[in-house]
Order: sequence, then structure tokens, then C-alpha cells
Amino acid sequence: MSFFSALFDPAMPFVRNALVAGILSSILFGVLGSVVTVKRIAGLAGAISHAVLGGIGLALYLSANKIVPGLPPIAGALVFALISAALIGLVSLKAKQREDTVINALWAIGMSIGIVFIAKTPGYADPMSYLFGNILLVSARDLVMLGVLDILVIVLAWRYYPQIEASAFDEEFARTRGVSTDAVFLVILGVTAIAVVLLQTYVGIVMVIAMLTLPAGTSGYFARNLAGMMAIGTLFSVAFSVAGLAISWGLDLPSGAIVVLVAGATFLAVSALRAGRKA
Repeated sequence: MSFFSALFDPAMPFVRNALVAGILSSILFGVLGSVVTVKRIAGLAGAISHAVLGGIGLALYLSANKIVPGLPPIAGALVFALISAALIGLVSLKAKQREDTVINALWAIGMSIGIVFIAKTPGYADPMSYLFGNILLVSARDLVMLGVLDILVIVLAWRYYPQIEASAFDEEFARTRGVSTDAVFLVILGVTAIAVVLLQTYVGIVMVIAMLTLPAGTSGYFARNLAGMMAIGTLFSVAFSVAGLAISWGLDLPSGAIVVLVAGATFLAVSALRAGRKA
């Protein structure tokens, strides 16, 4: 059965959930990804995305051992993500020379904590599903949370677009115009942290940073401003998601990895064409 035939099969609601998740995720990849790319904080977002494994592992351990019965992994992931974002944000603002060290430490410590707790969790807990995601397991609750975050991100981007654009391209100028660039930076990190937790279901912890940068990076070749980059990046993300899902379904391959490969191949192809034109 082809992917598009499965979409309309009443017995396969998970395929429709996967498509909706791809579209909802694309808004975050397009809007947040553009800001992350322009501000050049992909490394910070990457550290947050890997640190959340610590919260996932801890939540699984506490729940399995009845210490906190029924504690969902996403709760632990959110706590670790927000703590990591706060630490990275404060260090970046107050101790710039130590930024790389703290980022690398949080990256490594978070993942190590997660692996240790997952290893000590009774029963079988597969870290691969968290590291690389499985969009075909997206639930209705996941879709609702993605939708709510999409609305929040769109509203914030629309309401504070001048401040975001100014701080993204020239912080010193924005500061002289009265923009609280530190507050903008911390809010961006916080929202990105929440988005990373929700998006790890789609492409996994390891590859979420790729989807926060590849569609935005590709759209940067066509957009003339940050708003255009957000819009075009969202469209690219939707195209990558649909193509990746269709290919992975037809070839029986991991969907998250295929989506990232499609996005990466497109980015490299566009980059090569642009470089060829300039040569």
C-alpha cells in the first residue's frame, strides 16, 4: 500500500497523525529555526536537545520504580530542557568566555544521566525511540501540544517581530533602540527548549537540531528578510516532511532519518547551485 493510499485507510489513523505532526512541526521548524539560524545559536539548541535525555531517563526510572507513579517522560524532559536553557542563557549573558565549556558539559552530562537511569530502569526501555524518534507513534495528545505551541510561537513572532528581528541581526543596535535583547534571548531559548521536547517525538533528540537549521538554511537563499525566511522555511519543512514520510513508508525506513536526509540533500543541492552561479 502506498503512503497516500494509507492516509485514507480508516484502519491506519497513525499515518494521518504522522502527516499532521509533520505539518505542525514544520511551523516550529520554519519560525523558530529561522531565529535559531540567524542568531547562530544552533549549538545552544543542540545542547538543550541532548540534555533532555537526562530528564527522560530520570522520569522513566521514577515511574518504573513507583517513586513517582505514572510520571510521563515528557515531564522530565521539559524540566531538564528548561533548566538547561536557563543555565546556558545565564552563562552566555554573564560569562561569555565559559559558554562553550558549559554547553559541552550540559550536552554530555544530560545524555549520560539519561543513559544511566534508562539502564537502571526495570523492564525494557529503548533509548533509540527517544534518540531518533518515531513519528508513526505520535498520539492525539502530542498533536494537541504541538498545535498549542504553534499558536504560541506564531503569536509571539507576530507581536514581537521588530524586537526579534533587530536583536537577531544586530544586538548592539537593538540595545541602543531600547530593545531588551537579553530578555528576547532568554525567551527564545525557553521556547526553543519546549519545542525541542515536543519535536523529539518527530525526528528524535539527535536529529531535531538538523530540522531546526536545514529548512531555515535553505530558505535563507530565497528570503529577503526574517519574516520571509520563516514563511519559506515552513513551506520547505512541509515539503521535506511529506516527501520524507512517503519515501520512508514506501521503502520501510525510519521516517525521522529520511526526513532529515531529504532536507539535507535539498540544502546541499541549493547551496551547490548557488555556488555554481557565483563561480
